[in-house]
Amino acid sequence: MAKPQKSTTRTTCKVLCLLFLVVGSALAFNGCAQRQEPLLRVASNVWPGYETLYLARSLGYYDDKNIRLVEMPSTSQGSQALRNGMIEAACLTLDEVLSLMQDGMDLRVVLVMDVSLGADVLMARPGIDTLQARRGKRIGVENAAVGAVMLDAALQAGELRAQDVTIVPLTVNEHAAAYLAGKIDAVVTFEPVRSQLLKAGARVLFDSSQVPGRIVDVLVVRSEIAAAHAEALKELLKGHFRGIEYLASQPQDAEKRMAPRLGEKALAQFTGLNLPDLKENRALLGGNPPPLKSTARGLVDLMLHRKLLQRPVSVERLVDPSFLPEGNK
Repeated sequence: MAKPQKSTTRTTCKVLCLLFLVVGSALAFNGCAQRQEPLLRVASNVWPGYETLYLARSLGYYDDKNIRLVEMPSTSQGSQALRNGMIEAACLTLDEVLSLMQDGMDLRVVLVMDVSLGADVLMARPGIDTLQARRGKRIGVENAAVGAVMLDAALQAGELRAQDVTIVPLTVNEHAAAYLAGKIDAVVTFEPVRSQLLKAGARVLFDSSQVPGRIVDVLVVRSEIAAAHAEALKELLKGHFRGIEYLASQPQDAEKRMAPRLGEKALAQFTGLNLPDLKENRALLGGNPPPLKSTARGLVDLMLHRKLLQRPVSVERLVDPSFLPEGNK
């Protein structure tokens, strides 16, 4: 009697396995059918200029169905994720985009998120009161293009060379801890670290208002997948502009919604930051040539001169305004 039972058990197992496969395939097919286009993954680190995307999500302007916001500890990791194909788009500074393009990536800027007019800073301990006083000091800086551009400009302003200071590579999430632990004497950083270090007594010696136009934050997408994510990109950009409007019209509620990422007094962190609206974006990304393209050309020349780029980068196809919402509001 044992043999028939064993045969029956095997037959039952085969039937169950087949059933699971059929049901699983049906569920997978149904999930694919419900999703009209692939998921758009957008990476960003904590920075006020990128916060409008998260504000828009908290207000329900879009959800995680077609758009997924991916939080990164630093811009360096965001760049690496984009390079490795782990994400489709990222919030980066324009010089970081140029560095990626130098390595062969074909990227499109679809949105100017912010222009830094004092929000990026070089801060130092009390007693280091001038740029020249940094000689021989330890300066923390992220190993990314924006940190290099800021440090280079600050060194020039203080008539110093890179050899005159000790450069300590640090990602932005390490800046505050390194300063508070006494591991560095100065740091090239930005919000929300700027506010933290001001409370700790640090002084601002240099900021991005002294290098206007060099530090621009953009939303960039890999060109080969842009068309496949067109609707999600349009939805994302529309939400961003609605977020800017909400920030202006309902600042108190917006501040509460931004607190989980930016901390207390989030509104103060927008000091020195211009958030271009839709009309400004059309002006920056449109025209012949688009102003942003001219800015990028100048930045390429600067980065080549300062050896922040090893070879020229073509910006002829850099900007793409086609995903901006229609109209001027």
